[in-house]
Amino acid sequence: MDLKTQELIKQGKMLPLMEEFYTIQGEGAHTGTAAYFIRIGGCDVGCHWCDVKESWDANLHPPTHTDLIVDNANKYAETVVVTGGEPLMWSLDYITKQLQEKNIKTHIETSGAYKFSGVWDWFCLSPKKTKLPLQRAYEEADELKMIIHNKSDFEFAEKEASRVNDKCLLYLQPEWSKRDKMIPLIIDYVMKNPKWKISLQTHKYLNIP
Repeated sequence: MDLKTQELIKQGKMLPLMEEFYTIQGEGAHTGTAAYFIRIGGCDVGCHWCDVKESWDANLHPPTHTDLIVDNANKYAETVVVTGGEPLMWSLDYITKQLQEKNIKTHIETSGAYKFSGVWDWFCLSPKKTKLPLQRAYEEADELKMIIHNKSDFEFAEKEASRVNDKCLLYLQPEWSKRDKMIPLIIDYVMKNPKWKISLQTHKYLNIP
């Protein structure tokens, strides 16, 4: 990679774009709403159940000019969701500034394990045991989305919920491959602990991206 490209990536004016697409948000507080997804390559959090492992190696995804990504989003959507991979591995100040100047709402889905950047209308924090969030992520979170893969994840969810701000919405989401086993446990848990809500990967039920 040449020095000019490296500098543009450092400034957030280029990003390792894995894919971008217009679809329906399938998870969390904004389930059912139209959004343009920008998936950025690169992640070292290493969730064994990750369904986009092809996003992990940023070198597989060519650096793309951020202005082009913003122009593509502006053709379709009023809301953009920046996801990954782990998007906060990269500087997101530039892309959010450009999006918001076009009156596009900026949402992020992140593990929170990297330095905070960007200006967000909605900050979805999904902590992982392998690489915990930094303090700023807990402070910024509008939504805490905890993936439930086994029974011990309920304890982890409560620990993380104790760290977020008071305005943060709390969601428990079954890991897709364990959904038949975990959904009954999550239903029971939410009924006993109504501060939590249930999130489902409805886009998978609808067979859309």
